[in-house]
This record gives sequence, C-alpha cells and structure tokens, in this order.
Amino acid sequence: MLQIVLWDLDNTLLDFPAAERAALQATFADFHLGPCPDDRVARFSILNARWWHRLERGEVAKAVLLPGRFQEFFRAEGIACTDYDGFNAAYQDHLGETVVFLDHSDQVVRTLKGRGVKQYAITNGTRRAQSRKLAKSGFDRLLDGVFISEEVGAEKPSLDFFRPVLAAVGPCPREDMLVVGDSLTSDMEGARRAGIPSAWYNPKGEPVPPELGIRYDLRSLAQVVRLAEGTL
Repeated sequence: MLQIVLWDLDNTLLDFPAAERAALQATFADFHLGPCPDDRVARFSILNARWWHRLERGEVAKAVLLPGRFQEFFRAEGIACTDYDGFNAAYQDHLGETVVFLDHSDQVVRTLKGRGVKQYAITNGTRRAQSRKLAKSGFDRLLDGVFISEEVGAEKPSLDFFRPVLAAVGPCPREDMLVVGDSLTSDMEGARRAGIPSAWYNPKGEPVPPELGIRYDLRSLAQVVRLAEGTL
C-alpha cells in the first residue's frame, strides 16, 4: 500500500526550464546586461546542469556553486559583470516567481491527498527560490512537508539527506514509500541508497539504467495515482 510519496520538485512537479528561462532573462534586464536570447539560455542551462552534477557527487559546495556558475558563464559569454553574488541573489528571486505545473502535477497531488497519501517535497534547490515556488504554486499547503537540502544539511543523493527525511515522516515500511523524480543521479540514486522504491519520471521513454534498481518507469505523473489505487 502506497502511504508516502517523496516528490522531487524541479522537472517533476514544476517545469524548471520555463522558470530558468524567465529568471535568467529578467535578471539580465535587472543588471542591464543586454539581451538574453534562447540560445544563451540554453548554453547556461548546460553549464548549470554540470555544476549541479558536481554538487551531487560532493565535488563542490553549494556556496561555491551558486556564484561560481555565473562567473564561468559570464567569462564564456564575454559579459562584463563581476557581481556574481548579487546576480545570483536576484536570479533566485526571479526563479521563484515563475510556476508552471508539469503534467497536471497539481491535480495529481490533490488526488493523492484525497486518498490519504502523505506527500513531501525533497529538493536540492535553494531555500530562497524553492520557498517562493512552493508558496506561489500552493504546494506548501497541499504537501505534508518540505525537505530542502540547505535546511536538511546535505544534498541528494546522500544518505545524510535521506536519513533525517525518513526520521521526520514517521514510522512507515519503506516498501510503502515511493521516491518520484526525474533525476537519475539525484532522485533515483538517492532512493537506491536509502532502500526506498523509486519511480523515474521519464516522459520521453529513455532507456532505464538497470543498476539503479528503478521500480517504476513513468510516462506520466498520473501513473502515481494508479500506483496508489493498486491498478498499475
């Protein structure tokens, strides 16, 4: 019986690329840095993802990541801005202003809530951005709790992240829990380390890597409701 769902936030419940594009373009305008067309956003997205993967591997601290990615990006783009911390702070604020639900995620969460399933967000995103997103999306009121890595004191996929999460959600057999997320290196690997069944949100139908022990390969978030009903 599915009793607890641990949801990843970005690229699972919420459309991160939409928020990233809007935030980067708005912050460029704030700092009078000229245009930020989609091809520039795409280059930043690739660079940004590399930095976050380094964080997941424990190679860099978040305090280094947040300004460091902009330092690297501005140098690569030839942009004359050295206020990396100030740019990052403004970017975080804008990042929390754009909320686009992925795959009717708000309806899925509401349906599961009506069926008595406890639901929590687990995210490596910054407290500054995620708190805004959660409030604007209404997930702060729909979910039973939120675990942000800055507050937990560790990042996914580390067991140091999942141990306090498991302690906080109360006694529940791990077989009755489910981690749902899009990231193989963060969500699926973290679930594997913690011994929690995992569901990979994989709408593109990419090959499932066998070494991660992924229990469910999801094309839509609505399949989580079917799991709760026992029909999947």
